[in-house]
Amino acid sequence: MKDKISNKKFITRNYRRGDFDGIRHLWNLTDMGNPKRGDDAATIEETIRIGGSLLVLEECTTGNIAGTSWMTYDGRRIHLHHFGILPEFQGQGFSKLLMDESLKFVGKKGCQVKLEVHRSNMKAINLYKKAGFTSLGNYDVYIIRDVQDL
Repeated sequence: MKDKISNKKFITRNYRRGDFDGIRHLWNLTDMGNPKRGDDAATIEETIRIGGSLLVLEECTTGNIAGTSWMTYDGRRIHLHHFGILPEFQGQGFSKLLMDESLKFVGKKGCQVKLEVHRSNMKAINLYKKAGFTSLGNYDVYIIRDVQDL
């Protein structure tokens, strides 16, 4: 994907080596940075290597990362993770821009896309609904994070 200019101050682009510190900062400010998730630069690069993508919203004047959309691919569908915008840039249309670019990637892959969202995150839920996502209804998510105990 070529860098897409969203306006004079921001671009959407693919992840680059060296982006992780800015991404970690954003994820921590938006409560997506829980260390238990095990998300690090090596994990990002591996998910990209096997067919995923991490899109970055970058502020051109500073080079700061203002948003992310991480899409992993399991061979069957895309999983949208860590979709977020820095608080100071929320409510300015950047989430729609980043979602549109994310869905272009999904469309090129030609498979379903799935995401998880907290029931209380109405801003995100409304964005996802506007983008065409529908709820799976009474569906709960379960996880084992500490695989050393297996």
